[in-house]
Amino acid sequence: MEFETIISERQNHIGIITLNRPEKLNTFTTTLAKELNQAMADMDHDREIRAVIIKGNGRVFSAGIDVSVMPMKSILEYRAWVQDMEMMSMTIAHMLKPVIVAAHGVAAANGAGLLAAADLAVVAEGTRIGTSAINVGLFCMGPAVPLSRSLGKKLALEMLLTGDFIDAERAERIGLVNMVVPQEKLMEEAMNLAAKLASKSPIALRMGKQFFYTM
Repeated sequence: MEFETIISERQNHIGIITLNRPEKLNTFTTTLAKELNQAMADMDHDREIRAVIIKGNGRVFSAGIDVSVMPMKSILEYRAWVQDMEMMSMTIAHMLKPVIVAAHGVAAANGAGLLAAADLAVVAEGTRIGTSAINVGLFCMGPAVPLSRSLGKKLALEMLLTGDFIDAERAERIGLVNMVVPQEKLMEEAMNLAAKLASKSPIALRMGKQFFYTM
């Protein structure tokens, strides 16, 4: 299947999804949100794929939602639009294969939510992570739950209510990401981690992740 806003590919047993709106800082539109979810679902059903990496093309991982296309619609229509934006968290939680985010530059708002929702995260040195919607009179509803599960109430609310960005090193210290690596080694280290997961029993991986999220 061909996509407009993402690139979907496979290297051996590893699926790679690239957010591909570099000129718009990989911000989310309805199309990108739906294509991301479709690509993840496709990879979850591909018996050859054992782990999935999500990365961003261009200068940043993702700067959040493209506010220029925020709809002026009724409450019910707006709710459906928001559900499209945030479905990725549910998709990742229901997938039977581990999902790794490889982030660089900036992971803001929905980009930070995607990072938090992933099972594992590798980020490049210098990456800034923030739920910044509060700074423009909005609130990062979708990222709130995966952030709280990663960080606990106090740290999650600090990020959500202040809109302040944290650097990669603090993100690692507080458990939001697994490792911080040099920019030039980002995909190498993400691939190494994915290959390590792919070397495990696929049945054990599927059962383990499913039981973890069910509990």
